[in-house]
Amino acid sequence: MADRILAVVTLNMDIVAGGAPIFFARNQEEQEKMARYLARTLDAMVHDLENGVYVIVKH
Repeated sequence: MADRILAVVTLNMDIVAGGAPIFFARNQEEQEKMARYLARTLDAMVHDLENGVYVIVKH
């Protein structure tokens, strides 16, 4: 099975676009919590792109 992006969690909606579900967080604390919960629920990993975007990837 190929790696695939299951979700994106961002602080800035202007720098992401379609493909996977996009979740907008109001602040960094909410973003980190949301990314962890999504990864746990989806049995996936969180990757920080260090530009205000986390991607949830199934490996």
